[in-house]
Formats: sequence, C-alpha cells, structure tokens
Amino acid sequence: MVAHVDIADDRKVARAHRYAILPGLLLTAGIAGAAFALRQLPMVGILSPMILAIIIGIGFHNLVGTPARARPGVLFAMRRILRAAIVLLGLQLTAAQVAEVGAMGLAIIALTLVSTFLFTTWLGRLMGVERGLAQLIAAGTSICGASAVIATNTVTRAPDEDVAYAVACVTVFGSVAMFLYPLLPVVLGLTPHAYGLWTGASIHEIAQVVAAAYQGGPAAGEFGTIAKLSRVMLLAPMVIALGLMAARRAARLGHDAGRARPPMPWFVLGFLAMVGLNSLITMPTEMKSALVLLTTFLLSMALAAMGLETDIAKLRAKGARPFLLGFAAFVFIALFSLTLIKMTA
Repeated sequence: MVAHVDIADDRKVARAHRYAILPGLLLTAGIAGAAFALRQLPMVGILSPMILAIIIGIGFHNLVGTPARARPGVLFAMRRILRAAIVLLGLQLTAAQVAEVGAMGLAIIALTLVSTFLFTTWLGRLMGVERGLAQLIAAGTSICGASAVIATNTVTRAPDEDVAYAVACVTVFGSVAMFLYPLLPVVLGLTPHAYGLWTGASIHEIAQVVAAAYQGGPAAGEFGTIAKLSRVMLLAPMVIALGLMAARRAARLGHDAGRARPPMPWFVLGFLAMVGLNSLITMPTEMKSALVLLTTFLLSMALAAMGLETDIAKLRAKGARPFLLGFAAFVFIALFSLTLIKMTA
C-alpha cells in the first residue's frame, strides 16, 4: 500500500513539474516562431532566426518583463532544450569533419581558453573586482557562457547576484560578438574554415557560435560548431582545476574547502554519439532537412530564453568595473584567437 502511495505521489510531482515549465516553454516557442516569421520580411531574412529570437527575448524582458510563472520553462529552455539541440547538431556532422579541427586547431582553442581565463582573473584583481565574480566572468568568456558560469560556481561559491551579473555580462558580450563577427570575415580576409575556427574559439555561448558561424555559410557553421564543442569539452578539466585551487587556498587559510563535485558536460558526449551515428549511416534527405529545421527551432528557443534572462539593469547593479572587465575579456579573446589563427594560416 505504501509503495502505491509513493508512486502516486511521484506521478503528481512529475505532473506538477510539467505544468510549471509549460508557460515558459510556450513563451520561448512563441518567440522562436515569431523569429522564423520575421525572416519573411524584406531585409530581415539575412539574419538567422536565432539572432532574431534573442533580440525579441531581450526586448520583451526589458520592456515588458518576463512573467514569474514563465521562469521555470525559460530556464528549462536555456539549459535542457539547448543541450538537446546541441546533441541533435551532431547529426549534421561526420567524423571526417571533426578530424578537420586538427592538432593545430585544438592547440589554438586550448591556448585561447587558458590565456583568456588567466588574463581576466589577473585584470580583475587589478581592477578590484571580487575574486569570485572575476572567475565567473573569466569562465563564461573563455569556455561556454552561462553554462560555464553556473558550473564554475559549484567551486567558487560566489553570491547569487554575482552569478546573475556574470551570466548577464557574458550573454550581452556574446550577443555583441554574434552580431559583429559576421560583418568581419571579408574585411579580415578569413576563409570559411578560419572564420569558423575564430567563432568557435572565441564566442561565448554555443548557440551564439552557431548563429554567428552559419552566417558565414554552411562550411563555416559546421566547423565553428565543431570548434566550439571541442572548447566545451575543456569545461570539466577547468572546473576540476578551479576546485583544486579553491581547496588549496582554503587549506592555506585554515578553512574547510568542501568537496564540490565538478559537473560533466554530458551533452557533449551525446553530440559525439550523434556524430558517430551520422558517420555510420546515411539518413534520407527529407529526414535530415526536418532535423535541421527542428534543431534550428530548438536553438532559437534557447536563445529566446537567454534574451528573457538578460536584464540590462543587472549590469548596472555592481557598478562599471565588472562590466568593463567583461568587455576587456571579450576583446582579449577575440583578438588573441584571431592573432593565433592568422599566424598559423
């Protein structure tokens, strides 16, 4: 009898959770649908639905306000749906394309990540930005935006307002990069391969990379996605290293460091599994086209959610210094990675 009651209670909890995320999912899906519709207007079609979705999301949040009851679904879209979309992106790539990143590409990505993190934390100390906030901005900029901020906070344990500030900061500057980068390949003389590597090595969020990279064409988009996923895979070792540093520092100060377990970006493994599957089988053209459309729509929902979480007021809450630090980190990662790419071209 007790077992039956427990099962019934579990079902009620699951049902309540599904209802809780529904308003936010409908809101992000509506914004994604509006983004697809807007692309039918003259001159607007040059922008991807992902870019339009984040514009609408930011405008809606800061002008109208995201309803409180939509927040669970918005967060679900920004995390779970984004990861599901990234897994599906693997069906657009093959192992042969992944091999194109090469040792040099991976070296550029790793060197850019480490240098950006060290530069940002060093500059944060000079500017008087709190250590935890500086590390969150550094992680979000150097690795993968909001996901890296949240993952890094499992070991830095910064206040909630620092997490919110860092997420808003990397989302804003990642969005700036998403709009700016597609204007530059011709000016900078970048091939689709080089442009894809540049976006993957330096733009903050995965969805932002996809949006910017595909503006340079399918080849640039595919390579940018591969490069970015290679960068995301470095999240786990980076968080582990930060955890060890935090433990060492706490031990030196005589504090209990705790044992935060670094999160593993499992969706990357799902992405790789889909790449492997796509390398072994040939899907019908109609099915592949439908999956591409579905993936783009899910990514647009995720970017709409990011826009709905981007509060311009949060960037003013702690003054200008963290904002300037985020800007400096954004400029550094863009120029540093670009320099390495040009040197090795």
